[in-house]
Amino acid sequence: MTPQTRRTGRTGRPPRLSQEAILTAAQHLLDEEGPEHLSMRRLAQELSSTAMALYHHVRDKDELLLLLLERHAQRFPRPELPADPRDRLIAASQALHDILAECPWIVEVLASDDLMAVSALWIVENMIDAGIECGLSPEEAVYAYRVIWYYTAGELTIRVNRERHHAGLERPPHRDRAFATLEPEEFPRLASLAGQWEEITTRDTHSEGLVAIVDGLLSRTGAAARRAT
Repeated sequence: MTPQTRRTGRTGRPPRLSQEAILTAAQHLLDEEGPEHLSMRRLAQELSSTAMALYHHVRDKDELLLLLLERHAQRFPRPELPADPRDRLIAASQALHDILAECPWIVEVLASDDLMAVSALWIVENMIDAGIECGLSPEEAVYAYRVIWYYTAGELTIRVNRERHHAGLERPPHRDRAFATLEPEEFPRLASLAGQWEEITTRDTHSEGLVAIVDGLLSRTGAAARRAT
């Protein structure tokens, strides 16, 4: 019997680390597992490296997230925005939704109200500028931006969490089973809608809601009246 040749030493070089390789691996982890599971130690395991080696390229997790936010923002094309300020506010708000919808983990990162991509601030600039041109005061325009941001972030968070949760279910959701047992005498409206509830509530109605919110904000602050005078 021929004895097996014993291997000694390394059989190949470890993967070469670079900031781009680190960002790509981090992006993959964020897409698959979300920000709550991202750590320098976890990222090092993904790259078959050590956390200490990563710190030669990225200072810490916050810098890593900032680099990822900037990279995503710079890749997103700037749309041609309408001249009419109301339409521009709606279009810029839709752009905010679209850039976040491509990477839902960004919503969770931005929700800390700390980290942000400077390259994406053109959206906020246009939203606030359009609001002021519609007749809002600067304070009202910032308020309008925040309301739209909360609506957008909430819509995306609920949608992503719903899809993630329902994908792992092996039975109908508890809500569907609960709705099926509602007594019409006690819940007449909900009982009549029980069979349609999932279809109605999972429709993509973000754009319609956005228009309603913008028009409501402009009307509530008296901007619509000021524009007409």
